[in-house]
Amino acid sequence: MPISDWIENREMTGLPTFSYKEVCASFPTLSAKVVSNELYRLGKLKRIQSVHKGFYTIVPIQFKDRGIVPPYNYIGQLMLYLGRPYYISLLSAGVLHGAAHQRPQRTSIMTEPPRITFSRNSNDQLFWGYRTAIPQDLLCRTNSDTGIILYSNAELTAVDLVQYSHLIGGLSSAATVIEELLEKTDFNKNGEELLKYTTFPTLQRLGYIMDNILKNQEQAESIERLLWPYFKNLKYRPLAADKPTDGMKRQSKWKIIINQDIEPDEW
Repeated sequence: MPISDWIENREMTGLPTFSYKEVCASFPTLSAKVVSNELYRLGKLKRIQSVHKGFYTIVPIQFKDRGIVPPYNYIGQLMLYLGRPYYISLLSAGVLHGAAHQRPQRTSIMTEPPRITFSRNSNDQLFWGYRTAIPQDLLCRTNSDTGIILYSNAELTAVDLVQYSHLIGGLSSAATVIEELLEKTDFNKNGEELLKYTTFPTLQRLGYIMDNILKNQEQAESIERLLWPYFKNLKYRPLAADKPTDGMKRQSKWKIIINQDIEPDEW
């Protein structure tokens, strides 16, 4: 059986991804060079796509013109192959929650350190972020064409957009998506769990944005109640961590130094 037929059989049996090692194990009489050359040829024919070093996804007929498979079709299998916990995050998670005002060009994936190594020619569809622990209890699950994918719930998405705002273009971009997310968030329900996975400065900034920029006092109050037991020990934090604070106005309710104007996009 040629490798191309082996790949076709996998696709027919509902196995849309495979690794280089699996091919070598299935064709022990072929040299590594022959296997590599054949996979390269099939990639050129847009029959398969290399989505990480040593890991491939089969290109379904509906994507053959471009030869590029959406990450939602393989991300679960890829992260299982890498042995890493993960979730779809930031703007990509916002889209899954219906916040489509800002559609990212790449799919944001949050995982744990160490950093995933990739070459200059690696898959440019994925944007990697890292946090010390993946909050499994704050993840949503949905079905893709090839299995289940994980993404941050509305509350974790809002927190991440503030905590990692430097990855998405700043706090104005974060506020734009958070405004759409607030229809689905319930910080009274998931607040205590969030405290384990984020920082007080992040919650101070999020509360300030919801209260003063988005004018959603009800949601802001839930963050305020979450912070209240720790309020006396909170320090004043700059709204933008990377901008100067000298001479800037201070807001006592959230202990925020207002050193940046935040302007969400208008719908």
